Amino acid sequence: MKRLIVICVIGCWGIIAIISSCGAPVTGETKTTAAAIPETETYINIDTTLIPNDQFGESVKYGRELMLNTARYIGPDGSAGKYLGNKMNCTNCHQDAGTKAFSFNLMSSHDNYPQYRGREGKVLTLAERVNNCVMRPHNGKPLPLDSKEMVAFLSYFKWISTFVPKNKPFKGAKNLHVTFPDIAANPENGQVLYQTNCARCHGQNGEGQWNADKSTYVYPPLWGNTAYQPGSSMHRVIKQAEWLKNNMPYDKVTPGKPFLSDKEAMDIAAFVNNDKIHTRPNPKSFDYPHIAEKAIDYDHGPFVDTFSVAQHKFGPYQPIIDYWKAKGLKPIY
Repeated sequence: MKRLIVICVIGCWGIIAIISSCGAPVTGETKTTAAAIPETETYINIDTTLIPNDQFGESVKYGRELMLNTARYIGPDGSAGKYLGNKMNCTNCHQDAGTKAFSFNLMSSHDNYPQYRGREGKVLTLAERVNNCVMRPHNGKPLPLDSKEMVAFLSYFKWISTFVPKNKPFKGAKNLHVTFPDIAANPENGQVLYQTNCARCHGQNGEGQWNADKSTYVYPPLWGNTAYQPGSSMHRVIKQAEWLKNNMPYDKVTPGKPFLSDKEAMDIAAFVNNDKIHTRPNPKSFDYPHIAEKAIDYDHGPFVDTFSVAQHKFGPYQPIIDYWKAKGLKPIY
């Protein structure tokens, strides 16, 4: 299998993905529908031979290396500093170094920040958003904002942003959306699906698979003390299901052509993120200072509505959405 996250055949977490663990903004997020982008539009391909041969280009190249081999440079045994709390890589979730369609794509991140985020309740710079991924999915400590590594991340994001159209959506910019079933996501069914589709890469117990020298993972862990934290985007059932729909199993999908049904993706995400049976690193904070900005599939109260923790975690989600809309609130997911 390929290096990605979650679920069999998933590769990062993935980190969560991730800059979105990462992805799109939580509040003020606009859901881009397939109808908004012409079917004839092609996916954007990045040509790394076009990276300039100058000092800026060197920073871009290093930023791409950090995306692909994060643990090598800034992991627990990193050659450039010990910032991550696990040995996963950014590309586990932001596949193809953040350029793959429907995979927590980061190609517009340089243009989209600074932006307000409900999870923190404030406007964040792109550098702060990078550190959110370092701290949450990677369970680490923040990079210095003026460090060579942070500058490299930002240089890389600036460079890949030159390939995208300005002020309009492009094919694969957002995750594929899932249609919510009328019933809750089913972790028990998700376990069966996991064993069928995911365990061959991510392990029977979600432990992942090490590379030869155990410096990082070929396939990352999906739960346990070396996996992503609660509070990461991948820990939300809807967000993970959207990612799974396009990316897993990695050898049975192509961009925009899922293998899993929406319900199957939801059930697998529910199993992977079932905290009653799977442990995770302890989070520093559960965030969302303003509860009316909390994502509906975020399972830590207090809530602005009357629904249970279990329903926020697993659904069904449509009653929550309808309640929020009836109260004049914008449901976030």
